[in-house]
Amino acid sequence: MTDPYKVLGVSPNATDEEVRAAYRELAKKYHPDNYANNPLSDLANEKMSEINEAYDTIMNMRRGKSSSGSSSYSGSGGGRSQFADIRRLINANRIVEAEELLNGVPEGSRNAEWYFLKGSVFYARGWLNEATNYFSRAVSMDPQNTEYRAALNQISYQRNTGFNTQGNYQTMNNNGGCSGCDVCSSLICADCCCECMGGDLIRCC
Repeated sequence: MTDPYKVLGVSPNATDEEVRAAYRELAKKYHPDNYANNPLSDLANEKMSEINEAYDTIMNMRRGKSSSGSSSYSGSGGGRSQFADIRRLINANRIVEAEELLNGVPEGSRNAEWYFLKGSVFYARGWLNEATNYFSRAVSMDPQNTEYRAALNQISYQRNTGFNTQGNYQTMNNNGGCSGCDVCSSLICADCCCECMGGDLIRCC
């Protein structure tokens, strides 16, 4: 491929954060959803693939990995490492960035892990209905995955009982979402049932 830094429009001396920021902006611009039923949809998909490959190449070079150790968001390969960076962002409570990267994944490449992580983003915001839908989709796509099923079971318990696993009643704000404290409590619950995310999901409490 061409120079990956040129594809993302950044200097080779750019920081990792600058590379990620450039990737996010391009991903939002060329996201396939923006070109639905548009004659330019094929070109947008090609551009999105090029952007994904450029980002992946840069990050792999900086981590000293070969392309075979790809952590690309393009959907090629189904290993857990495919979304390792997104998991780290969720762990660090960088929810907006995580969602932007998830949204940059072409629809045809969204596997069970993508739906699980998208559900985790909604869960972190306290949007339990949306989170349930995405967790359910992940479980239906990969029924044997204990991580996805544990997350779905946890959120189903909360919705059915109104209590989280600490025994606290989950109140809702005027917008139908959880209050700030409830979100924190819920995230702690998510951390318990999603240990492979690699650490605390949130540290606000």
